[in-house]
Amino acid sequence: MIEVNVELGDRSYPVLVGADVRNELSSLLPSDVRRVAVITQEGIGVSVEPGVPFEVFTLPDGEAAKNLGTIESLCSSLATAGFTRNDLIVGVGGGVVTDISGFCAAVYHRGIRFMTVPTTLLGQIDAAIGGKTGVNLPEGKNLVGAFWQPIAVLCDTATLESLPPREFRSGMGELAKYNFLGVRDGERLHEMPLDERVAESVRIKADVVASDEREGGRRAILNYGHTLAHALETSGSYDIRHGEAVAIGLAYAAEVGLELGRIDADRVAEHYRVLAAYDLEARLPANADTGNLIDLFSRDKKALDGVTFVLDGSNGVEVVAGIDRSALEAAMERMGQQ
Repeated sequence: MIEVNVELGDRSYPVLVGADVRNELSSLLPSDVRRVAVITQEGIGVSVEPGVPFEVFTLPDGEAAKNLGTIESLCSSLATAGFTRNDLIVGVGGGVVTDISGFCAAVYHRGIRFMTVPTTLLGQIDAAIGGKTGVNLPEGKNLVGAFWQPIAVLCDTATLESLPPREFRSGMGELAKYNFLGVRDGERLHEMPLDERVAESVRIKADVVASDEREGGRRAILNYGHTLAHALETSGSYDIRHGEAVAIGLAYAAEVGLELGRIDADRVAEHYRVLAAYDLEARLPANADTGNLIDLFSRDKKALDGVTFVLDGSNGVEVVAGIDRSALEAAMERMGQQ
């Protein structure tokens, strides 16, 4: 078992990584917790034993569950069951579950404690770490939410063994991102054992979150590759998973960086080599409406001053605002030629 701490003063919390670490749940519960609300989805196939009385609440399947209607229904169910501020929520599942359970915890009774047991690679290395919670609107992903930190995260890597190959590969899209955000000692994540890969990704994210909890500056670099990714997902026109979209977004961000003179062709080639090492697609979908995708960039949460991207450069990955549409179109054209 590997333990990584997210350092946030009196709100710091541990992230445990390893096979069967979900069995540590009961030992991490605060002593005053009376009951636990376990929030999950059908088909997750992972159970937990909190060690106190608990009730299971099952969400609808898929990304479509991430909406305000689900939050209202879930909060009503908790109220009907008599859950109070002395109780605790545990989200068991992928990023959809951890996002919803965390947001529910943030708003129910104006905030109650919660923990997560992420069961997907994407959840373990990204979605469940750092306290960003929320749901989608028709206009875009994660536009309504709250920063609400868990009291612990249990990344049980044994749960990854039953993931469908495409779901596991989707998580690799987020894992690939961390290759450009500060892997220690120059190591490549794809060369590490799985537990260490997960833990190293958590360490990188924990360091960024500790320095910028509410995404006022540095934390935005964790969205590297996400501007195009969110546009692909928001358009609803493509059969694509989040991590698959992030992989394409990483390649596109590299091409935008090249177009703006921030990086050279060798650095762009490095992006494609990393994506290939994870067996990730780096090309746009065959039916991509590039004009519509560029239009959607302005709805991204980072868009504070025109079109804003997280881009690589000589000083590392950083947020760049006010990008001209012609540069975005030129980068998109090169993507289509790959």
